Amino acid sequence: MLVLGIDPVTRQLGYGFVEQRADDIQTHDYCTLRLQSSLSMEQRLYQIHSHIVNMISMFTPDEIAIEEPFLGHGSSQYITPAFAIGQAQAAVLIAATSQNIPIFRYSPTQVKSSVADHGTATKAQVQAMVRMILSIGEPSIDPDAADALAIALCHLRQREVKEILNQNSSPP
Repeated sequence: MLVLGIDPVTRQLGYGFVEQRADDIQTHDYCTLRLQSSLSMEQRLYQIHSHIVNMISMFTPDEIAIEEPFLGHGSSQYITPAFAIGQAQAAVLIAATSQNIPIFRYSPTQVKSSVADHGTATKAQVQAMVRMILSIGEPSIDPDAADALAIALCHLRQREVKEILNQNSSPP
């Protein structure tokens, strides 16, 4: 199972490919796509779409996991960034759908809980856990790429839980 995890942002989109084979989890590629702020929103969204389609054709992931926008708790300071993230997410969803790749969405709290065992983990804690789980020897990973790998890992764990539940609920 090869999963493409995506942390959708319109200026710095993190992505990471994680593959699970039996009990082994490996990463194939991860990076942060940095888009020039001088580009219009439409141009950045087009570039996101094009890059995702290219990555899908190069790596042929089985599924795509993406993080949902964080809306905050009643604060208007999160509204504009959430809309931009939603637009980047839409570009990814259209690219994935055009290539018939199933898409799964996770909240930031789900991702943090799945990878770092608590939903209020810091970016540094998530990054450290991603490095440990995937045996990445680099002293640091770009935070957006680490988030994308964490999203892919979250998806793999959610799939495992779902499979266990399905096995336990099926008649003998």
